[in-house]
Amino acid sequence: MSEEAIPKEIKKLSFEAALDELEGIVEELEQGSGQLDDAIKAYERGTHLKKHCEEKLRAARERVEKINIGAEGEAVTQELEGE
Repeated sequence: MSEEAIPKEIKKLSFEAALDELEGIVEELEQGSGQLDDAIKAYERGTHLKKHCEEKLRAARERVEKINIGAEGEAVTQELEGE
């Protein structure tokens, strides 16, 4: 599952929207009500949402890490390797 691509509709979600949906799925699964097939589908979607959130956080961290302070105190971005 970890090598499976994130569905396009999930990739379009903001970090906040994906996290909200993931939290809802976790709450539903913790309650344990519902059908097994529905729980499996929710778990799979939750896995994709988690991966999407992790990728969004990694990208944000990289953006923050490349910000430097210039000689006159202004924020200056620096290109990361591979960009």
